[in-house]
Amino acid sequence: MKIDIASIVEGYSQGYFLMSDDDGQLDWYSSRQRTLIPLDDRFCYPKSLQRVLNQDRFSVAINRDFKAVCEGCADRDTTWISKELQQIYLALHEAGWAHSFETWQGDQLAGGILGIAIKGAFIGESMFYRITEGSKVAMVKLVEHLCYKQYVLFDAQLQNPHLERFGSYIISSGKYKRLLSQAIMQDCFFT
Repeated sequence: MKIDIASIVEGYSQGYFLMSDDDGQLDWYSSRQRTLIPLDDRFCYPKSLQRVLNQDRFSVAINRDFKAVCEGCADRDTTWISKELQQIYLALHEAGWAHSFETWQGDQLAGGILGIAIKGAFIGESMFYRITEGSKVAMVKLVEHLCYKQYVLFDAQLQNPHLERFGSYIISSGKYKRLLSQAIMQDCFFT
């Protein structure tokens, strides 16, 4: 399979994202509303998670095991991350566009977030955990990282109750595209 990295990055830069349907067919999608994770004082998390953070049970890494994070994100009963999409993520990673933000407990991968970084925009594709709280700690530490690197946008694509616990909010497609345009003008570097 030949992967056109430039076209894929351009699609994400225009506000689209890739997903596989139930039959494994890969296509571009957009939505009338987008979910963002705040990169300011609106970001929040449960007090119980602060206790976990204070215990330093997890270490954080970027791209230590990108392939395992891809596989972890795809390993569920119903997934929109097909084998073809995993290959695309690996190609994007090799080209420097896709990244994994990981939590580790010793030598065991505890959880991680898979995303695509384009200038000042981080587009979160998926997250998973193998050890309880692993993905939640990854979320907190990823937001800290994105703020430190001066990212403009953390796109979570679709709202769910888990993301709402972190202060995620919904904006219209028009507002999203304006914010994405601003983010694409910033020179941010994920690693």
